[in-house]
Amino acid sequence: MSTSHILTLITPDAPGIVHAVSAGLLDVGGNITENAQFGDPASRLFCLRTVVETDTDDPSHVETAVRARLDAAGHHTPVRLHVRRVDHRPRVLIMVSKFDHCLVDLLYRWRNNMLPIEIPAIVSNHVDCAELAERYGIAFHHLPITADTKAEQEAAVLALVEALNIDLVVLARYMQVLSGTMCSTLEGRVINIHHSFLPGFKGAKPYHQAHARGVKIVGATAHFVTANLDEGPIIEQDVTRVTHAHTAEHIVALGQDTERLVLARAVRMWAEDRVLLIGDRTVVFD
Repeated sequence: MSTSHILTLITPDAPGIVHAVSAGLLDVGGNITENAQFGDPASRLFCLRTVVETDTDDPSHVETAVRARLDAAGHHTPVRLHVRRVDHRPRVLIMVSKFDHCLVDLLYRWRNNMLPIEIPAIVSNHVDCAELAERYGIAFHHLPITADTKAEQEAAVLALVEALNIDLVVLARYMQVLSGTMCSTLEGRVINIHHSFLPGFKGAKPYHQAHARGVKIVGATAHFVTANLDEGPIIEQDVTRVTHAHTAEHIVALGQDTERLVLARAVRMWAEDRVLLIGDRTVVFD
């Protein structure tokens, strides 16, 4: 019985990479069922995502075979080579404050098998979403935060990440700025939904700022979190048109709908290994 694996690769661009990967997959009886690739001229990196069916159910066997072929072909320095089983569900910790629209959407999609993830816990600095977590049978951790307790609270979050073997942290309208230490510790493993089309209106009430300026679109941006606030590599964006007849409240509602969709798409694409991080940019395969 065959097993499906997802292989992702980031390596310096050079001739023969696809040939070497294909040969390695053939060495383990692999049959490629899906493939996407991109050579980035700016960074001179080559990105690859391949889905392959093999007789082995051990991803390490596939990875070893491909590494051997890459090495034999002179590709000695892959930036990243990773293989996992398609049926492996990454573990996601969701963090939220009071606004629950993104959390509700993620939980609905997870419960209905629309997101290939596991959600072992929800963390919040408020208690507003505790009942929602209980309804879905997910552990809820109330970790309040103040300026004086920020370091202690973040240490508790990182302890949960380690104890629960978390692969990704999702900030589903978590209205706190992560410290530089936490951003560094979880580099490339935190996705945030920003309630604006970045770059955009910063500070409090961005939708109200947009309304005051008479904008014709509002949007949302899902991005990786870095120490530079709201400047991390962008994964997904979308916009909604508005007119002069929309009130600020209408714009808030439209914006929240967009936030839900954008965050859900970003989490799904990440969970399917479609998001490859190269420096300050992402390569996102359809």
